Formats: sequence, C-alpha cells, structure tokens
Amino acid sequence: MQPAFEDEAAINPFDFWKGANFKLKIRKVDGYWNYDKSEFESVSALAGNDEEIKKTWSSQHALKPFLAADNFKTYEELKEKLNRVLSGARKTETVAVADLPPTTNGSVKSSTNSPVASDDDDTMSYFSKLAEDE
Repeated sequence: MQPAFEDEAAINPFDFWKGANFKLKIRKVDGYWNYDKSEFESVSALAGNDEEIKKTWSSQHALKPFLAADNFKTYEELKEKLNRVLSGARKTETVAVADLPPTTNGSVKSSTNSPVASDDDDTMSYFSKLAEDE
C-alpha cells in the first residue's frame, strides 16, 4: 500500500480488479516467529470474470453489528470493576437458609469453621499484593 522503495508501485490490495494477494512468509529469528519477509504478489484480479467477483462481493458480511455500543461495557463499568479488583472489595449478600442446598443430615454446614481456599482468593491476593507494591 505504501512501498518502502522507489522501484515498487503502490497498490490497494483490497481492490477486486487491481489488488494483490498477500504472501505470508514465516521464519524463526533468534527463537521467535518473524513475518518481516511477507509481501504482496503482483497486481491481479480476484477472479477470472466480473460475475465471480460480484459473487464474492455480495457474499460479504457487515461488521457494524459487531461494533455496536451495546457489545461493549461503558468506561464507568470497566473502571468500577478495575477498582474493585485492585482494592479487593467484594459485594457480600445475605443468603436465606432456605435458599441453601440441604446437607445429608438436613442441617446447613457453617463455612466459618473451615475456610476454603478458592481460585478467586488466590487471584484477589495476587492483585492486592500488586496494589500494595505501588
């Protein structure tokens, strides 16, 4: 699209008639995958005739529905969640005994006697430690 050298012509790779295919060249450099040798082929039409090109063009899908605002959280929601994670604050709610699942003997087990570690606790302690390091 914007050639680095003067002897190369600028092209629009997305043009159906004067576009170009992209050749992805992967190689390993210093133990990491590298794509810097990738390049565009010479200019060519997408298909042999206009009917095939029109068929391709008409089969495209709109991307606007994926970018709609209701697919994303607001800045305030994201900020509130970040602050909650960094501060370690949690919402606590009271649960009625009737809503708890019964145990084998019909009584409800108390969780105050034996605390159970969970992945959430590990994650929260990690982020709390990061926040303290600031």
